[in-house]
Amino acid sequence: MEINLNLVAVQIFNGIVLGMIYVMLAMGLTIVWGMMDIINFSHGFFYTLGAYFAYTFVSVTGNFWLALIVVPVGTALIGMALERTLLRKLYGLNILYQILMTFGIALMGREIIIIIYGPIGKSFFPPRALEGTFFLGSLFFPQYRVFLLLLVALITFGMYLFIEKTKLGSIIRAGTEDKEMVSSLGINVSLVFLLTFGLAMAIAGLSGVLASPMRGINPFMDWNILGICFAVVIIGGMGSFSGAVFGGLIVGVAQSLVGLIWPSASIIIIFIVMSAILLIKPRGLFGVRD
Repeated sequence: MEINLNLVAVQIFNGIVLGMIYVMLAMGLTIVWGMMDIINFSHGFFYTLGAYFAYTFVSVTGNFWLALIVVPVGTALIGMALERTLLRKLYGLNILYQILMTFGIALMGREIIIIIYGPIGKSFFPPRALEGTFFLGSLFFPQYRVFLLLLVALITFGMYLFIEKTKLGSIIRAGTEDKEMVSSLGINVSLVFLLTFGLAMAIAGLSGVLASPMRGINPFMDWNILGICFAVVIIGGMGSFSGAVFGGLIVGVAQSLVGLIWPSASIIIIFIVMSAILLIKPRGLFGVRD
């Protein structure tokens, strides 16, 4: 079979763009999971919520650019309200309580979305400024995907600086390892965790905004993405920011290339890659915790 190198190059680009969506979601998931010790099964719901918020906002105002700011703020506020009223009561308890609570939030959220928007999927187009095509020699790339790639790369770098280089990032990491010690230093760990959860839900909401023009919107998109995100975090290593980045890109490119040859196996390949990496490195690529 003759290999079309141009097609492979475009498919690799598409895989990187898809991987960047996974990176965004995995960043939020790994912050909550690795730093707050919460396995958040409602993470995919906030991704879906961000997509529907964006659809509503763009339909009413026609302003996609403003949606990039307003929607993450909305999902962050909802996330902080849930952390304050429900999740906070579960800290220190058996992890099954957290799983059941966040799973229940996701189920209720999905049903509310169906009641409001109906079960039929929605869609909206990217802004006109990003509707064209970018040419590089004989290769062509949709401008919106180029924009998404650059924006997520910038956000990822900013998140890295925040988590690894700032005082608040150090407090978040230290609070996970020894909450009592951090509290004894006069730091309000509960407030830090509240803001951390809000930040993670803002990232999930923003992921929904960015993915919507490219992948469409439906009430069940949370389950389509959640398993992949957990696989990305496990591949990269629980609690590892770098692992979330590399894991997302590996999964995105692998899924895209396999989809070129065998589309029905594009989901299976994710878990094949995960299994292969765990056989070599049981903690994932950059994992430091079990």
